[in-house]
Amino acid sequence: MAEENRIMSMPQTLGGHRRPFSALLAAHIVKKPRYESEAVLHEAAVKLISRHQNLSDLLLEASRTPSGPTENVGLAQQDVCLGSLTPPETGTWATPLSGPGGSLIVHALQRQAVELGVPVGEVSAKLVAEKLRGLMGCSEAHGRRLPLNSTQRAELSVLVQSAQELLSHRAFSPSAFCRELWKALENPLLEVVWHFHLGRILTVEYILESEEGAESWLVTELRSLCGGTTEEQGQKEDKEVQKQILTGVVSVLVRAAFQKPQDPGSAQRNISQQCCFVLDDMLSCVLDSLHKTQDQQAGTVIAECWVQVLDSMSCDVTMSDDVLGCFFTHSLTYILTYRPQFKVSHAIAMQSEWCFAKTSRLLTALYRKLSILLSMEKLLSHLQQVLETDEVNWQHVLSFLSTLLVYYPQAQRSLIELLSRLLSSAFEGYDLENMITSFLLARQGALEGPAVFPSYSEWFKMSFGSASGYHGNSKKSIVFLLKFLSDLVPFDPPQYLKVHILYPPYVPVKHRTLLQEYVSLAKTRLADLKVSVDGMGLYEDLSGAAAPVQCQAKQDVDKAVSLFESTGKISTAVMEASIFRRPYFLSRFLPVLLTPRALPAKPDIRMAFIESLRKAEKIPSALYSNYIQACQRERERHRPEERGVVEVSADRQPLERLQDELQDLRHLLLTPGAEEVSAQLARISEALTVLVPEGVDEPLRQTIMEFHVDPPTTSDLENKVINSVLVGFCQIFMDASKINPPNRQGPWASHFVAMLLGHKKLLMSLLHRLKDLLCNQGASLSAAHILGLAVFFVHLHQCRAICPLVLSDSTPCSEALAAALPCSTGADMSFCLRFCVAAVCYALCRSDSSPDRVHDYVPSSLCKKLLYLVSRLLPGTRTVLEGGGVQSADEGTQEEKEAGRGMWRNITDPLASWKSSVVALWRQPCFLALQTLPDYQLSFAEWVKAELRVQRSTDILSDPERQEYQQWVCQQQYLSVPLNQGGCAGDIRQACSHIFHAIMEFYTCTQTVQTTRCGPPEADSCLPDIVSRLQELVYELEMNRAFRRDEEDQRSFILDVISEKCSVTSESLAVSSELELQQTMHIWSRVVVALPPTVLLSVRSLGDKRRLDLRAFAEHINQRHRNVCVPAGRLPYDITAHFLKGVLTVSLRCDHPSQAVNKLLSRMHQQCPLLLVSVGVWWSRLCPVLLSLWTRLSGGPLPESLQRVADCCAWACSAVKGEVVPPPAVPALLLAACLHHAGKGQRKQCSTRRTLEQLGQLQEQHGLFPVFLLFFWVTDLLSTFLQLQKEDAEPAREHCMEILGYLCDTADWLLLFHPPGPEQGWYNTLAEVTTDGTTRLMPLAFYSLVPKLDTQVLGKMLKVPGFLLTALHSYSALTRLFLDGQTPLPDSSSEQADPLQILSQAKQFLLRTISLSPQTHFSENSSQLKDACGDLDPEVSSAVSSRLSQHDFSEEPDFL
Repeated sequence: MAEENRIMSMPQTLGGHRRPFSALLAAHIVKKPRYESEAVLHEAAVKLISRHQNLSDLLLEASRTPSGPTENVGLAQQDVCLGSLTPPETGTWATPLSGPGGSLIVHALQRQAVELGVPVGEVSAKLVAEKLRGLMGCSEAHGRRLPLNSTQRAELSVLVQSAQELLSHRAFSPSAFCRELWKALENPLLEVVWHFHLGRILTVEYILESEEGAESWLVTELRSLCGGTTEEQGQKEDKEVQKQILTGVVSVLVRAAFQKPQDPGSAQRNISQQCCFVLDDMLSCVLDSLHKTQDQQAGTVIAECWVQVLDSMSCDVTMSDDVLGCFFTHSLTYILTYRPQFKVSHAIAMQSEWCFAKTSRLLTALYRKLSILLSMEKLLSHLQQVLETDEVNWQHVLSFLSTLLVYYPQAQRSLIELLSRLLSSAFEGYDLENMITSFLLARQGALEGPAVFPSYSEWFKMSFGSASGYHGNSKKSIVFLLKFLSDLVPFDPPQYLKVHILYPPYVPVKHRTLLQEYVSLAKTRLADLKVSVDGMGLYEDLSGAAAPVQCQAKQDVDKAVSLFESTGKISTAVMEASIFRRPYFLSRFLPVLLTPRALPAKPDIRMAFIESLRKAEKIPSALYSNYIQACQRERERHRPEERGVVEVSADRQPLERLQDELQDLRHLLLTPGAEEVSAQLARISEALTVLVPEGVDEPLRQTIMEFHVDPPTTSDLENKVINSVLVGFCQIFMDASKINPPNRQGPWASHFVAMLLGHKKLLMSLLHRLKDLLCNQGASLSAAHILGLAVFFVHLHQCRAICPLVLSDSTPCSEALAAALPCSTGADMSFCLRFCVAAVCYALCRSDSSPDRVHDYVPSSLCKKLLYLVSRLLPGTRTVLEGGGVQSADEGTQEEKEAGRGMWRNITDPLASWKSSVVALWRQPCFLALQTLPDYQLSFAEWVKAELRVQRSTDILSDPERQEYQQWVCQQQYLSVPLNQGGCAGDIRQACSHIFHAIMEFYTCTQTVQTTRCGPPEADSCLPDIVSRLQELVYELEMNRAFRRDEEDQRSFILDVISEKCSVTSESLAVSSELELQQTMHIWSRVVVALPPTVLLSVRSLGDKRRLDLRAFAEHINQRHRNVCVPAGRLPYDITAHFLKGVLTVSLRCDHPSQAVNKLLSRMHQQCPLLLVSVGVWWSRLCPVLLSLWTRLSGGPLPESLQRVADCCAWACSAVKGEVVPPPAVPALLLAACLHHAGKGQRKQCSTRRTLEQLGQLQEQHGLFPVFLLFFWVTDLLSTFLQLQKEDAEPAREHCMEILGYLCDTADWLLLFHPPGPEQGWYNTLAEVTTDGTTRLMPLAFYSLVPKLDTQVLGKMLKVPGFLLTALHSYSALTRLFLDGQTPLPDSSSEQADPLQILSQAKQFLLRTISLSPQTHFSENSSQLKDACGDLDPEVSSAVSSRLSQHDFSEEPDFL
């Protein structure tokens, strides 16, 4: 360099001319010094450097390669990418660089260090730090910290390499460099530090360990990298570098914090804690950014960046799963416990705001990233551990749970198990925290909907709604639960309080007051919130926020009408709401149901439902009258001639555009440019959107719809649009079929239907229009329309996955439409057959006759309709089934495909008849194979139901033809077919059961739905024909039974049918259930009397003898029929007469018929006392019928037992006239029944007491007779209470008072007013004579009669042992009846006492009885008296306790 300076400083020649280059070169060569050795040269260089010391620049020169700075930039970027390398250990530094430059710098630095008297490493460290300060000057201009540019990164890379070279020569001190770096740069850029970390010069861990404040610096730098990736702060290259640095630094921190060290020590633990603190601070920054409302964009950037870092770490193969799992678990714990600012009370009140839909998308993404390595069981177990050990942030806990439930289906099962553990632990140790946790978690799951987790009401009922719940093992558990629920009341949202009220936890009767206290508290809280329990819907889902009351009422009405349409009955929820939730029923439900509308000419299902409610007296007459008047005004307002046409004319151009687009689609399918079909369908969709725009609040997908009998009212424009769409589809398909068969037309039809399914607002009207065309206008449709609609229907079924479901039974709308196709008239059958044949033929051709694909196009209901109609309308097809049966088909052979195309040509040929098409289809192997699928088989039960709906007056078959067809079906088609194919497997009893079930169901539906029609509903149906078929089968069955002695074969199928139909037990108190049972039994009786009477009994073989078996029929009467008798205490005449006819007829199968009858009647008063009573009551009408029948059967007089019944009735008639006649030798129950019946039919000529006194000998022979007679009159009195018959109440009361006066000295009658039990002996028989409802009301009868007796009679009764105990039992039972609302309400026009008044009088009477009863009664029955008091009335209990503590003064009772 000195030589060059000397040359350049030489003066120029005179005149400005320079010397020639050769001369200069010669001079240079001549003057070039020569060195003797390399060492001398090296020493000269060192001296030169010493005179010109600029070591800072030399650091960049010494390591610069000939490739220049460009490659250094790439090297820097390559180093950055190595962020996942393991940090160096002590002493493992970089490899020395080759070349003389490095050694020159080292010598220079050593020389300078000697001169300064400091180590060379500190000199080099300070030199590098100063160079960095100069390098970073421009990055901190104007007080802003900017990222490095490409030039700076290249120089930084060279500087790092120089430091590596110095370190390799042991001329560089990392610790000194760390100190000098912090002196030179107060807060160095993390990118600079990261380069030195990658160069294994200065690691991040060392900086955290050695520098004070390094943690805060690192957090600040990391936040800067997370939030500094916006467009204004750098190019794409800068953002990528920053992300790589961020990921690398976080990876280093994670390893240092969570990797288990090989040699753990205090220093290592400190480093781990520091790295963990940095990561926690960063997570805090992320969480804070998500909750900021001032700068949402910046917060989103930080959170997104952190989620990307976690995602990159999950894919890092160098990171072990254990380390990553520990980091994710720690981060999850930190999030769940971060700033626990919400109390439990806040969480209960604000929980609905923390559901998944309202949680930040980035926060849910963060939850998912942290959960990816753990199983669901471990996640929830860790959540439970965090909840038990730390104070948590409830918002994060609950939103995390929602995220797990939404994204992971297995989370539901795991959460249910966790809740079970929490509740079990809570009730084992009465742990309040576990209770709170379980309720919060269950409610959070319910917020996400029933598809994710059961509703809160279902979970609450499942957990606490039965005796097997978590709380049902002790009183302490019950108190704990109710105390917990009470503590929640001030904070609970209304919907949860409603759940607790409407579905209360199970509490035993003796602890019911605790529950009542909570219910009262919850209702008070709801009243404070101005929320009514009565505002809840009948079918409300309480998993989330409650819907508006008016909207909920509309949903309830729609569902109630739908259930009525499907079942033919008023739903139980409606009946119970009309009684127990009357405010909601009257103020919400009925106003929505009775919304005025233009009533259709033909009553629809809604009108039938309203009429049924009116007949059940559930709609006030004034409200119903106003509704009818309002509907008439609506009809006047909506007359067709008054409708304007402005709307149609205003939208004429869009409608014409739609028609033009349909025509364009038609032309496209006729030309080779079929690839434009999708674009054209999009244009059609746009035209539909213009005509019928979707509302902004329309749901994204509608999954539930409801079909009404009459289509809903739509605008003229919508009707025109729907008609244009359907007509256009039919025309397009017919034109396309002229060119190609269905299997070569492409998917345009299915795409067309799928496009329509996307227009939700138009779809409902379109489907109702389609239903109206198929069900009401089928006979007027042309062949082209039938074929086009059939094709549309097939593709509608093909798209059933996105079609709406029908509300009644949640079936696809295609199945519902197929099931709704009418087959009741000849015209309907003809249309339905043509439609079904067209649809099935198209489906076969479309699927290339492949059995595996046909069911994707054909609804099962449609195939069943076809199977029903073909054999009915075409007798020639019956031989096919008789001869060959159903054959299997091979999959899609070429012959079958050709046959399918030929069948399609036959369908579209205008010259071919539809009958030939039916026959061709009927013989198609693929169609025969379709019938082998279980869902596509028409069972015998389904055939009977379809046949019952046929109207005989309009049937296409004549009466003889119909009889022949039905007999063929019953005897040949189904009787021998196996059960799995819908047949009866040769069992006549099975066939009879199917017919019996179908008849009863038909009666039920027609009596409910068709109540507005004139005449009986079955007048024009095929019911008589089906009953005739049933009679034929029963006669055949009875003929077989007459010659069989097997007891198993003697059972009657009709009793099995009624036992299956009647699911209501005697304990059921629901009014709707009792009404349903009455209707079922009435229908059953109507059918039974049409069958041979022998079906009611059987003959049982006992050794060599045969006798009549009454057990099955007696069980039926005692368990079911007894509870539907009106009036109570006697069977209807038709059932009684039919049974006795059967007894006389079946007795001929026994060896001695008369003896068999006598033995049967002798057992009757034990096995079925109600039947015996009914025989005595109806004997005046039964006698001529039975006498005539027995004369025809045997030619002799009636059996002795029946003759005794006749004598008993004659004796009763004489007795009521005052004549004294010895009674016959019959059971006392029969005597009392006959005398009671005779007394009701006569004017009162003599008192009952006088009659009993005249018949005093009965007291010796029949000691129970007066008690039985009292029972029948009491039953009559209670019947007047229930049926509000004022004119019959007084005679019954007078008879009861006289009999009580006669029995006042005895205790036998007291057992009538005790509940049935083993201690009552013969009096249990009476419980099987009357209904359960009457038995429950016996305490009401006791206090309606006894307090009104004469004082002398009452004085005698007080001396009778057991009277006081009976009075206490009756009062307790009467109080329970009143509390449960089971006492009959008096009519406003009657003089009957109110139950509350009777209860008040009963209490006064009982207190007076207690005070006047002899003391011996208290001493003898002290324990029973205490038990009888119960806990219903403290005053009564106090009075009894007071008497029990007194001495016996033997005072005489006095009622005066």
